[in-house]
Amino acid sequence: MGLTARIRTRDGWAVSHAVVTVTDMTGTQVLRAETDGDGVVRDATALAPGAYTVIVTAVGYAPTASSAIVTASRRAEIGTVTLARQGGTELPPPGPWTIDPAHSSVGAVAQHLGISSVHGRFTEFAGRIEIAPDEVAKSRVEAVIHAASIETGNRMRDDHLRSADFLDIEKYPEITYRSTGLTAAGSDRWTVHGELTMHGIVRPVDLDLACLGTGSDPWGGTRAAFRATTELRREDFAMNYNQVVRAGIAAIGTTLKVELDVQAVQGERLPQA
Repeated sequence: MGLTARIRTRDGWAVSHAVVTVTDMTGTQVLRAETDGDGVVRDATALAPGAYTVIVTAVGYAPTASSAIVTASRRAEIGTVTLARQGGTELPPPGPWTIDPAHSSVGAVAQHLGISSVHGRFTEFAGRIEIAPDEVAKSRVEAVIHAASIETGNRMRDDHLRSADFLDIEKYPEITYRSTGLTAAGSDRWTVHGELTMHGIVRPVDLDLACLGTGSDPWGGTRAAFRATTELRREDFAMNYNQVVRAGIAAIGTTLKVELDVQAVQGERLPQA
């Protein structure tokens, strides 16, 4: 009996201070509960069979409401409710924003042996975002990644990735991305069009972008969070090395999933530590 629900942000984090309110069809409140540290509500209050409205609120997030039907079990299993940051449905204020590497990540995932994944990340990078004041489509982003900073948790594999078989960091020490345009892809999503230069080759690459919201930081500044993803084919950048193991399965997949979690500070520079 009762109510169960999981409250999460759009990027999967638990919202530990959310309030879940259940009202009947007359608008009368019949249940109110708060999420625990894992963003979960478990309330044993029995609910009479019928239709209800479930409202989820949390400071800093846009409220959401949905319908629920309680059957003879007298239980409402809401499942996962996703909250968007307040202001997350539009881009941050116009002007320059500086990417903060200490609170951002640039990662890539490759398939291994056809059955699992290898995760890597670049630890040294910098970038700048310019939000256009009048026409959002004219907003720009530029980023530089130091190829030698690749890490996968295995030194031998990392050295191989830095070699001429893959990134060839001696000849091509930097990976760069420069946007060429921006188009809306939904109420809170955009497609960033741009050019990626890697391994000495320039290719058009689009990023699927979500703005997760803005907020103040402890240093008196304003920060914005973004999540972006894309897929790359290694052969497009002349990284054709592979090793075929038993049954003709490639040791390393030909496609890379790129995952970017970016936090940017409003202004031309990062705050002093």
